[in-house]
Amino acid sequence: MDPHDHRSVGHAMALFHQQEDGPGVAFWHPRGARLWQTVEDDIRRRMAAAGYAAVRTPQLLARSLWEKSGHWETFAEAMFTVGDGERRLALKPMNCPGHVQIFNKAVHGRRDLPVRLAEFGQCHRNEPSGALSGLMRGRAFVQDDAHVFCTEEQVADEVARFCRLLGTVYADYGFESWHVGFSTRPAARAGSEAAWDRSEAMLEAAARTAGLDPVLQSGEGAFYGPKLEFVLEDSRGRRWQCGTIQLDRVLPERLGALFVDTDGVRRRPVMLHHAVLGSLERFIAVLLEHHRGRLPFWLAPDQVAVASIGPDQAAATEAAVQQLAAVGLRAVADVREESLSRKVIDARRLGIPVLAAVGPREAAAGTLALRRLFDGGKAEETPLYAAAAALAAEALPPSRRA
Repeated sequence: MDPHDHRSVGHAMALFHQQEDGPGVAFWHPRGARLWQTVEDDIRRRMAAAGYAAVRTPQLLARSLWEKSGHWETFAEAMFTVGDGERRLALKPMNCPGHVQIFNKAVHGRRDLPVRLAEFGQCHRNEPSGALSGLMRGRAFVQDDAHVFCTEEQVADEVARFCRLLGTVYADYGFESWHVGFSTRPAARAGSEAAWDRSEAMLEAAARTAGLDPVLQSGEGAFYGPKLEFVLEDSRGRRWQCGTIQLDRVLPERLGALFVDTDGVRRRPVMLHHAVLGSLERFIAVLLEHHRGRLPFWLAPDQVAVASIGPDQAAATEAAVQQLAAVGLRAVADVREESLSRKVIDARRLGIPVLAAVGPREAAAGTLALRRLFDGGKAEETPLYAAAAALAAEALPPSRRA
């Protein structure tokens, strides 16, 4: 296997593994769970700042709801189901119908729109065994899914808001280049031709207003509406479809979504489906391959390894870890009875970007010998308090640094 394949990188970094007992799913180890949580917390913060309310929807929903939404006709073969007949339930393959149910539980006026809902929703799809490919394609995945219920007049602003968010995220995660496709009506679709004409024209106009120049992808839209697909280009020139925003008039009609207009008339909102990352599993796989395991400092599962040079420095090493952790850094102590060179090799393998050595001089002076492991720099002796402050500032995403 390619040593830069995310499965090889994940094994070397002790992030996750897969086994036959869980085909198409991953077992996340403590270091992998820290990486996952770092990404999730970051996106949650950004979504909250952009005006999205976090929600949670059920894993199991009745077949009747999936039939009503139109997903049963399209996705039934890919759904995991339990029970029979009218009592048949399905594990959700996507989050959209659940978000419509939440929207429908309140009476919304025009002034309440847009309503923005977001969820890190666990989805399941019964992918063929031959299609499974590590984290890139599995049978269980989490989407950073969001839905906006808005008026037609608000579509352009909401698309622009999403594109600004997406562009900042991709830059912070180290992707300098990304591309946009405009996917139009597929052969199997719901809704009238007139509705599709309006939806496609509206989404394309919104994309161009947002400064995008999307490439036409005829017939690649969802069954309920056209979409913009955002494709990342990695360090090896490969392209990966991650983010998406879709304009939908079908689900609001099928599931009864309404708002009360200023004239007192009930009208259908437009529903925008979108995700910045797409599948978190797949995005993390792309991230690992793009950076070849050497993640940016702010993303690294463990940011600093504090290594004792001899057994007499174990206490000072543990104390340094506590001080670094106190300012929010993910620091670990390495007090094994191994040589410093061995500890450096192991830290590099695990993708830890900074090693701080503590020998007799550093322990006595309250300093650390800091070494950047990814750029080949030499160790620099730095007071512990200064190292903590400098590294804490670097631990923020680039867009949040002063």
